[in-house]
Amino acid sequence: MTSLSSFAPVEKRSTMIINIKYISMSNICKTVTLRTRKIKGGEQLSFYLDYYPGYRDESTMKVMRHESLGIYIYAKPKSQREKDYNDRMREKAEALRCRRYESIVNERYDFFDRDKMKGDFLAYFKQKADKKNCKWQHVYKHFARFCNNKCRFDEINVDLCNKFREYLMTAPQTIHTEHKLHINSVAGYWSTFRAVLHTAYREHKIMENPNGFLERIDTIPTEKEHLSKDELVRLANTPCQYPVLKTAFLFACLTGLRKSDIKQLTWENIQPYGDGGMYVTLRMQKTKELVNNPISDEALELIGERGTGPVFVGFADKMTQTPLKNWLKAADITKKISFHCSRHTFGSLQVDAGTSVYTVQHMLGHKNVSTTQIYANMADESKRESVNRITLKPKITPQLKVVGQ
Repeated sequence: MTSLSSFAPVEKRSTMIINIKYISMSNICKTVTLRTRKIKGGEQLSFYLDYYPGYRDESTMKVMRHESLGIYIYAKPKSQREKDYNDRMREKAEALRCRRYESIVNERYDFFDRDKMKGDFLAYFKQKADKKNCKWQHVYKHFARFCNNKCRFDEINVDLCNKFREYLMTAPQTIHTEHKLHINSVAGYWSTFRAVLHTAYREHKIMENPNGFLERIDTIPTEKEHLSKDELVRLANTPCQYPVLKTAFLFACLTGLRKSDIKQLTWENIQPYGDGGMYVTLRMQKTKELVNNPISDEALELIGERGTGPVFVGFADKMTQTPLKNWLKAADITKKISFHCSRHTFGSLQVDAGTSVYTVQHMLGHKNVSTTQIYANMADESKRESVNRITLKPKITPQLKVVGQ
């Protein structure tokens, strides 16, 4: 197996065997030269290829000019057997030089990336996930579990990807391991994994993009549970074991912020308008979209007097489990409500109140209006009003009473 290096031969080089020049369309002179250098005290010669002007590795920006072929011959053959052996090795070295020259002519440099292909794909995946969001982190954890924490770039192929797809179909949730992933979560995770593959291919980490051979996973429509206006009022008037949980949840219902954004919200994110009023400005954790949303007077009353640092001091994920359920139960709310349902509540109540879908889209930070359109389908009050607009009864014209008859 050949190995790549950018070494500089330390001993005197032999006479050039073949030197072929190729003038590319970009007018850069490219040569592929087969050379030898002495090894083992001059008893043997090692073949290597000399490229000019070389290949620049995009990740390290280092110019690579030499490739050791791993083919050796006798420097001074003493018998016919050694001479025949040298001839066969020269033919092999020349065959490799011809293949490399063909690649150079076609401006394909993937042979330089052979060592790179043995790199750690899992480490690359983690690096990308750390720069993204929690969804990418979850997908990374599932893939690491799937491949037993070991995966090289050269192992990425269609078969491996489809096996990971099958794994996701029956995989447990990351936190609640007793439950399997919902099909919509599976579809989202699979889409994220395919995005990693696309990025790796675009950055020349893998030679081929498997995405063209991978089928997508369709989502199914689901009911986005939310609180009605009356339920929200009832919950606001019900005591909670953790006051910070109550404040954070109600604030999310009035602003549409996700839990991840509530946790990172600081007083510096809440700024005044020039003509009065306040707005929240932050980059959403999930989508990295920048939002600048006005805050209602009631939402400001919830968080109280302005301070410094985090707005919801002491708020923790564990509060959104049993404590949240107990609070909902105390308010006589039997719906299956999670903290994220506060965002659904904001969207549905805004649409119910007559706010345009496009305004709600921008306030929620949705990239596509189709995502926001779901809340329009959830608008119960508008549905109830609309059903009475069609009637089977004849229209009754009011009789005008003539005065004096």
